[in-house]
Amino acid sequence: MASSSPDPVDPSSAVGGRFAAVRRRIADACRAAGRDPAEVVLTAVAKTQPAEALGAALAAGQRVFGENRVQEAQAHWSALRSGTPGLELRLIGPLQTNKAADAVALFDVIETLDRPKLADALAAAAETAGRAVRVLVQVNTGAEPQKAGVLPEEADALVDYARSKGLAVEGLMCIPPADEAAGPHFALLRRIARRNGLAVLSMGMSGDFETAIRFGATHLRVGSALFGERNRPETPSRD
Repeated sequence: MASSSPDPVDPSSAVGGRFAAVRRRIADACRAAGRDPAEVVLTAVAKTQPAEALGAALAAGQRVFGENRVQEAQAHWSALRSGTPGLELRLIGPLQTNKAADAVALFDVIETLDRPKLADALAAAAETAGRAVRVLVQVNTGAEPQKAGVLPEEADALVDYARSKGLAVEGLMCIPPADEAAGPHFALLRRIARRNGLAVLSMGMSGDFETAIRFGATHLRVGSALFGERNRPETPSRD
């Protein structure tokens, strides 16, 4: 008798199962840290994901998504946005100043403000569009030359400058060095946020979000733990 092949795994079911597992881990980490899980927002990193995966995430109840590139986000969400109540899009990748107007038109929050020139471009785009721009300042906590973000010692000045331009600075974001313990970087970001009166801390990814929760993260940026490994490598871009 010929053996039958196993039924293929439903991609939607696989994605839904990963979302449930990550949400359980977030809740467990919050309880261990004495925090309310409702204080922590899961941002699903949508970069390079196909429409089927994003549809499965929406079916799992996910409404907050992070994108690395303006053009890819436009392709993902232009058709879905109007039909998805409660959808929030967050730009989590480097932004070129010549894309500022497109970013302001598409995203609810821009997490990667890292230089005065970009603050100027966002403020000008906001004035033209007639809307407020919510931003986070990205801090390069490891002072890595290849990575975007303002240096820690210059973060206060950039926060002040962005506020002076009329941008709604809600908090800070960081990506710790891959070869260092994340905890000290999260602690540094928290200190900078506190002295600037900022409530939002976007920190923690698939490999370290439980640590980030212990250090006060309010937003987690999780991709591979939800969708599996990325389909292609990312190449940072900026002006």
